[in-house]
Amino acid sequence: MKPVRHSSRKHQAAKELRYGLLFASPVLAGYLLFVLVPIAASIYLSFTNYSVGMVPEWIGIANYKTLFTGADPFFYPAVKATFYYVFVSVPLGIIISFFAAVLLNQKIAGRAFFRGIFYLPVIIPLAASSMVWMWLLQPDFGIVNALLKQLHLPTSQWLGDTGSVVPTLILFSFWTLGNTIVIFLAGLQGIPSQLYEAIEIDGGNRLHKLFYITIPMTSSIIFFNTVIAFINGFQAFVQPSVMTQGGPNNKSLFYVLYLFNEGFKSSRMGSASAISVLLFLVIALFTALIFFFSKSLVYYEGKGEQR
Repeated sequence: MKPVRHSSRKHQAAKELRYGLLFASPVLAGYLLFVLVPIAASIYLSFTNYSVGMVPEWIGIANYKTLFTGADPFFYPAVKATFYYVFVSVPLGIIISFFAAVLLNQKIAGRAFFRGIFYLPVIIPLAASSMVWMWLLQPDFGIVNALLKQLHLPTSQWLGDTGSVVPTLILFSFWTLGNTIVIFLAGLQGIPSQLYEAIEIDGGNRLHKLFYITIPMTSSIIFFNTVIAFINGFQAFVQPSVMTQGGPNNKSLFYVLYLFNEGFKSSRMGSASAISVLLFLVIALFTALIFFFSKSLVYYEGKGEQR
């Protein structure tokens, strides 16, 4: 009878697998059609001379040569602007979001109202927010410079100066931190209050609570938000596209805007594919590095240990 029972179990498992694949097939088909196929097509087209309406012509690594040798004058300015933006905005954004969430987690009057105010910018389309802030930061007639004048403080050209355009876009990125704050807030609310009570009994102060409880217990949330912020930072497109169009003097020509211009304005789809492949590799590399260096720093409560 044992072989019969074993055969019956195998039959049941095979049946469950078939039904599982059947119900998952729409998602799997969508992933194959809209993710894997475009990735494979981009890799292939990156080795070709191609624009819409023509047959791809195989040219090997010529597109990559053009980029790395500086024959394309926009590649390195785009890389420089993007790295500047990412490596300043992401760490500052994580720090600001974390401490904003800590403040919003306190028992204060009107806490729900303040949480709503911090999240409100997220539900406004980014293009609309970009337009509004572009008007507010207008050097001659914008409200921001008008207020600075009233306070007898120096004004700025904001988006109109090569030295201030990227810092201005970094400042604008803090306007859309609502999602990150909400995720931090959810993590903070999951910390057992007994831990704070125990450290108070031991004579600990607020800094002890912050460095020995709050940060370690939310390290997995910090890790997640950091990864997502790096990915989003490298893919920043709407802000420079709407607010600066890459200017002045290509100082805000972010990488994805450069990719868009190359592919859809100049119709050089082969070159644009090479640019997109490099972006994919850079994002994958930095994500892998973050995972590698976080192994000994991130605490997962369910595992009861660091990993």
